[in-house]
Amino acid sequence: MSISSSMNAGVAGLRANATRLATISDNIANSATHGYRRAQTSFHSMVVGNGMAGQGSFAAGGVRTTTLRQVDQGGSLLGTQNATDIALSGRGFLPVTTELGAQLQDGSAPLLLATTGSFRQDANGFMRDSSGNTLLGWPANLDGTIPAHARDSTATLRPIRIEVNQQAFSETTRVNFGVNLPASATQATASGEPLRMSVEFFNSLGLAEMIDVELRPNIGPPENTWRMNLEHVPTGATLGNYDLVFDDTPGQGGTLAAVTDALGGGVGNYDPDAGTIRLDVGAQQIDFFIGRYAETGGLAQKGTSFSPAGIEQNGSGAGNLVGLMIDAKGNLDAVYDQGFRQTLYRIPIVDVPNPNGLTALNSQTFQVSRDSGSFFLWDAGDGPVGEFVGFSLQESATDVAAELTGLIQTQRAYSSNAKVIQTVDEIFQETTNIKR
Repeated sequence: MSISSSMNAGVAGLRANATRLATISDNIANSATHGYRRAQTSFHSMVVGNGMAGQGSFAAGGVRTTTLRQVDQGGSLLGTQNATDIALSGRGFLPVTTELGAQLQDGSAPLLLATTGSFRQDANGFMRDSSGNTLLGWPANLDGTIPAHARDSTATLRPIRIEVNQQAFSETTRVNFGVNLPASATQATASGEPLRMSVEFFNSLGLAEMIDVELRPNIGPPENTWRMNLEHVPTGATLGNYDLVFDDTPGQGGTLAAVTDALGGGVGNYDPDAGTIRLDVGAQQIDFFIGRYAETGGLAQKGTSFSPAGIEQNGSGAGNLVGLMIDAKGNLDAVYDQGFRQTLYRIPIVDVPNPNGLTALNSQTFQVSRDSGSFFLWDAGDGPVGEFVGFSLQESATDVAAELTGLIQTQRAYSSNAKVIQTVDEIFQETTNIKR
């Protein structure tokens, strides 16, 4: 029995080292595969009998193997030239689906987990990698905000699709009116001529319109007082009339001291906490920032020069899509030729309790299994997950030098097990020769 068990142990050793050789060869073959996770073979002894010490005979039990893909150990990051080459700086996976799953827009697309990906638009606008995996994300609202979603479900995830010929604009919601008024204009010797300027904004259709601003100084006494009249140019409608008083005390000279409605006597639509006047331009509301009391940054009255250089607004006219960008939080933004960006999707990061328990699939993707535990969708940078890194791909986790070293050891072990089988065969031959 001992001689036979030796033969079986040798055969088991050949089989075990063949398995290890297979994992080593697979690792080396994928040494240039982005996002590849290396496989590892572990050996486990097998004991025949009760294993108690002091027995008079021993039978070789041989060896068995288990293979494990080390999904939690990734490679280093490699810089690229494509903005939608995506890698993660820490723990977690990208949510993707199959090429056929991308046709399902009802939240039933199968969820796959990718370690990295080079995503580009296909002919239909889907963001796919070269293997056909389609990126998933949460669609943004029209204003670029992301609504709340369930984090343990894929029901609201959608295959990311970008309309190639789309146009977009940014409606103006805020104007910063940072203008310096000449303090000398309110003195008794001044001419009293009003200062006029136009402020551009973009309406709800992306069309440019103007607000005329007239700033008329009050020839003192009292000095340091102005009246500001706002008018909507296309309609001629008055948007507001305000009396502005500026401080002339040491340390706060030139800052706003009071804003009152010139007709009603109250502050009107001026919010002293926000420093803004709410302008109702038809159905559109614009926060017209002129500054807070006793603070710099808005309207000011200093010196003798008039400077309207601090006027800016957050809108933009209709522009054509020229590119896509992804930020560290996973926001996929469309970049338009007018110079503004609009968030189209938020890509979550998928995490599971045991990444090494995931089921490995083709093209560096994985699937949730019983051993991995349930998934959870995190925002980048929250919880245990990392952040998104654009213009980057993750290299293979294969260490070629270590694999070649393991290859030498496997070859020696395989040859040794073959020698055991050859020796047992010779012993059997000697046994049969006893009868002769």
